[in-house]
Amino acid sequence: MTPLETMGAGAKLFEPRIIIGDCLEVLPTLPKESVQVCVTSPPYWGLRDYNHPRQIGTEQSPEIYIKNLVEIFREVRRVLRKDGTFWLNIGDGYARNGGVGNCGPNAIVGNTKKLIQRRNCKVPHCWGLKDRDLMGIPWRVAFALQEDGWILRSRITWIKKSAMPESVKNRPTNATEDIFLFTKSIKYYYDPDGVREPTGANLRNYWILGPDPNAYGHPAAFPRELARRCILLGSREGDTILDPFGGCGTTGIASQELNRKSILIEINPSYVETDLVRAKKANKMAKQKVLIDPLYVETSKVQSKDAKKIFETESS
Repeated sequence: MTPLETMGAGAKLFEPRIIIGDCLEVLPTLPKESVQVCVTSPPYWGLRDYNHPRQIGTEQSPEIYIKNLVEIFREVRRVLRKDGTFWLNIGDGYARNGGVGNCGPNAIVGNTKKLIQRRNCKVPHCWGLKDRDLMGIPWRVAFALQEDGWILRSRITWIKKSAMPESVKNRPTNATEDIFLFTKSIKYYYDPDGVREPTGANLRNYWILGPDPNAYGHPAAFPRELARRCILLGSREGDTILDPFGGCGTTGIASQELNRKSILIEINPSYVETDLVRAKKANKMAKQKVLIDPLYVETSKVQSKDAKKIFETESS
């Protein structure tokens, strides 16, 4: 299905592209150095069930989870331009020997219950973790990516205006997450005027952001403003933005609104339907012409052919 909507004569054509498939299979099919910015938030380890047998985050240990992320982001580095940037939002969790709650990161809710109970069954045998330890996964991922060749340029603290409530009484409630800025070379494109502080000063490394209204069924969508800032700081109009964990399409919508192309890779077909709804809605609001061309693919062989089509179409 490839609906074409035209909203206004002479409007620019930027194409949110969606590839259904495992990003570890799709990414190797994309051309080298073809993406300016990657903005993504992979599933956090042992937190939510996205209903797919090959999903990231369901590994038996956080060590395997980090190893898988390093492999995926190695392919991101290959497709990223030499002056490109990679923005990674990732959350943490606690090691537990049993126990769940009614809210917070160990909540018993529909799409977390199975994985949380599995994660809380036994403390992972790694890193000297003990019961109730904060695992430190974001920084462990960052250090692993450094070791694999990435240059870590900044850690941004996302301060949540509306933090998820927690019933804990022996530590502060979690209200932040980490955003890491990586590059593949010392010289890279960064527009310091893309986003400024209200005073006009250089943007600081803490961002106070509220949640977007989430009527799209995804349990962990990051704010559109988060994606918008990363895109404005790291790209120019017409550049291509990549999200290998497309989710409900937030990166694609932000790219569309900022006159950037985008490629979303999503393993769960149900979220792709959400992406289409959001893209068409944003198109009507922006009164732009947008070609929405989801690629429904099931095997890596088909994924390879269809993923290459993206760039053949965009370069024509």
